Amino acid sequence: MMQAMRLHGPGQLLSLDEIPLPHPLENQVLLEILACGVCRTDLHVLDAELPDIRYPIILGHEIVGRVVETGKGVTRYRIGDRIGVPWLGKTCGACHYCKSGKENLCDRPGFTGYTLQGGFSQYTVANAAYCLPIPERYGDAQAAPLLCAGLIGYRAYCAAGDAKNLGIYGFGAAAHLLAQVAASQGCRVFALTRPGDESAQTFARTLNAVWAGGSEEMPPEPLDAAIIFAPIGALVPAALRAVRKGGRVICAGIHMSDIPSFPYHLIWGERSISSIANLTRADGAAFMDLAATLDLRPAVQLYPLARANEALAHLKNGSLQGAAVLVNRDPGPRTAPA
Repeated sequence: MMQAMRLHGPGQLLSLDEIPLPHPLENQVLLEILACGVCRTDLHVLDAELPDIRYPIILGHEIVGRVVETGKGVTRYRIGDRIGVPWLGKTCGACHYCKSGKENLCDRPGFTGYTLQGGFSQYTVANAAYCLPIPERYGDAQAAPLLCAGLIGYRAYCAAGDAKNLGIYGFGAAAHLLAQVAASQGCRVFALTRPGDESAQTFARTLNAVWAGGSEEMPPEPLDAAIIFAPIGALVPAALRAVRKGGRVICAGIHMSDIPSFPYHLIWGERSISSIANLTRADGAAFMDLAATLDLRPAVQLYPLARANEALAHLKNGSLQGAAVLVNRDPGPRTAPA
């Protein structure tokens, strides 16, 4: 048996349940969970803003675990290996998108913590082919946000092309990692936070942002690209105002409120709007290779598994700085040094 924090219906609090330990199938690994990050997508599942949720479900898709058992078909990992489980948990391998190298758009995918059981628990099983090795330089808790905040930020960053002036709207877990990656590669980062959130703006400056202000403000220089992490549709026309002609606005969330109407001149001049959907295994491998070469400083706040509801509430009300991470031990004080 094991303990898991499970969601039994839309908008409910998670309950701490005693459930049977899962057993790995042929191509799966059984992991003892060391840490699991808490992501805004978990809030969207909690609030039933994503379709076709089958209850009860275990949330969590930023899983760092130790392999304790392998299925017969698993050759890549061995017992004792520390690996990560990201959002993309399986694909069909047969649809047009899978065959054309776009498995993030698979017609029949499986997503960890949404359509597949996730990591707000003591153990989980995962398809070994979709797991990722974790750079040794990162501890368990620090590695957890790399597995979604880092990955989706990296894919959005790649979509920004050769942008030199990069705007980031919403300075949470993904943004604080992306700011470090972008600055390390010579980008000038402009952070746009909740209006009046001086704490987040100060935090952004400590991570090499050249300017930080409220999302209602215009950056002091035109942006080559803007990445929107906050799930607020009104930020799309705001970002269009801030990017130069030919600039890109990239929506990096899985859910967003409706985008209000805006005048054509904001998109004229070959400005573009695009979305980021999920990730590919190639994205995961490329980002982990990059993270191994950088001294990223994930800012994490630790919570024991049983306090997952508290972590979700803090994420929802914006009181986190960096990422919340659940651990299967008493973490002591909530804030852990990066």
